[in-house]
Amino acid sequence: MKKCKSFQPVINFNSKILILGSMPGIQSLEKQEYYAYPQNRFWRVMAFLCHCSDLQDFDYNKKLEIILNNNYALWDVIASCERQGSLDTNIVKEVPNKIPKLLKNYPNIDTIYLNGTKAFSALKKYFPELLLQYHCRKLPSTSPANAKFKLKDLYELWKM
Repeated sequence: MKKCKSFQPVINFNSKILILGSMPGIQSLEKQEYYAYPQNRFWRVMAFLCHCSDLQDFDYNKKLEIILNNNYALWDVIASCERQGSLDTNIVKEVPNKIPKLLKNYPNIDTIYLNGTKAFSALKKYFPELLLQYHCRKLPSTSPANAKFKLKDLYELWKM
């Protein structure tokens, strides 16, 4: 088992929608970039939501700039865990991030998107009150392991 540690949140005071994943995968941890695995469809979905060209082609800082300019924020429900590989089903010994504190510090956030089942179940386990206090949307994971959802399906389900 490998010890995994989440990144700092990507957020600003204009952020209105917080997108929470579970824990970055191996390639993301190695590159220190959210959703760095090229087959993950997250940046394609965000390009659709932000009405811009495919974010896959932009450098990481430009991707973050675009989502922040569109009032999105990124973080993970889990601060640290142990995991073999990148699959959420292999996560053990998880410790949650301090999401209530983040939300208190960024009062413009009124919606939380949960990128996949593990993100949703971890939020529900550690912070069930947030499900009542915020507009929370459990969304299908953008991971390529979630192959039952085609990109077109993700676009439809992720849009407001």
